[in-house]
Amino acid sequence: MSLKALKGFKDILPDEVNLWQFIEGRARDIFHRYGFEEIKVPILEKTELFVRTIGESTDIVEKEMYTFKDRNGTSITMRPEGTASVIRSYIENGLYVRGSVQRLYTIGPMFRHERPQKGRLRQFHQMDVEVLGSDRAMVDTELIAMAWQLLHDIGLEASLEINSLGCPDCRPSFKETLQDFINGRLEHLCEDCQRRSVTNPLRVLDCKSAHCQEQYTSAPSILQHLCGVCSAHFDEVKGGLDLLGVPYSVNPRMVRGLDYYTRTAFELITTELGAQGAIGAGGRYNGLVKQLGGPDVPGIGFAMGIERLVMLLNQKDNLEGPAGPDLFLITLGEAAYEKGFQLMQKMRSLGVRVMMDHEGRSMKNQMKQANKQKAGFVLILGENELENKEAVLKDMLSGEQERVDLAGNLENWAADVKTKIRQY
Repeated sequence: MSLKALKGFKDILPDEVNLWQFIEGRARDIFHRYGFEEIKVPILEKTELFVRTIGESTDIVEKEMYTFKDRNGTSITMRPEGTASVIRSYIENGLYVRGSVQRLYTIGPMFRHERPQKGRLRQFHQMDVEVLGSDRAMVDTELIAMAWQLLHDIGLEASLEINSLGCPDCRPSFKETLQDFINGRLEHLCEDCQRRSVTNPLRVLDCKSAHCQEQYTSAPSILQHLCGVCSAHFDEVKGGLDLLGVPYSVNPRMVRGLDYYTRTAFELITTELGAQGAIGAGGRYNGLVKQLGGPDVPGIGFAMGIERLVMLLNQKDNLEGPAGPDLFLITLGEAAYEKGFQLMQKMRSLGVRVMMDHEGRSMKNQMKQANKQKAGFVLILGENELENKEAVLKDMLSGEQERVDLAGNLENWAADVKTKIRQY
């Protein structure tokens, strides 16, 4: 019996890794432009952290977490999302004393035991971005605009939906109205919605059942129940997006799947991945830090799934393949091979990506290797070239070639070849 990866877990092969590196590189560049700093948090946390932050009545806590006991009997969970871990670290390490507002991001794997499907795996990767310490609506706008900018910079498009989930002052009246609405249709709802109608009525609006969603088409809107402060905050967020030219639509029935969200909520949605259309989502969570034992500071964040971004990029016709080496060294004869081997190391130390053949193949086969690896240039070095202290440098795109002087020491050789490559 052959060994295979676990269901819902996937290898990321070399041909795919370049896309991951492209996405993560662009993301880090944009995050740094907006003043964010990277933080790395553990994959394993105490289960209590996620129960307290995500909510006991959520699908994640009830059905999807990878949880086990360690040797001391402590309940441990593989992180299903990133916000809780970032906030735990923010509190534990006293990051709030560094400044009134902290901008943090982390990139890495998350784990949920759910049914694997297109764009959704049991081990998946997210970019998780958080702003802690500001309640300003323009911070919400800035964060949403950054997520929008990231998609634009990597060559993707999505529609933006926003909503406000209110606050502890205005949400109770909406819950009461929604509860009455649900009670009138309870017998037509799925078992999960029937149970949630008692534990957390807002969660029924997040049900994935098409039948249940039909029942909620006439559900009351939370926007009709916002207090003055929440209403003004939401108006300012919309005004900020208008100011920045970021297109959006208001979806009054959008709720986030985690219990800690308040006020602004948003999703970036694509129609190119079937039913699993959300590629990024987030919102404000003003009471969460205090709930976990930290200072009473507001927060907002979002997460974006890397697998789904990779899938979307793979569907593009003009997708570029992985970049090959800058130079492929073709050597003929033992003496040329030894000299080329030394030259390769010197050039790598100068920042040039160099490859060569170690199997003693013919010049024709080595040239095939260079083509297969998509090398930008080849440097041909044989016995005659060694004797004349020169080599042939060929541009693989244009076919142009010239002779390179190899007089002097290896450092000079390497620097000269690097200069020639950079000139093209």
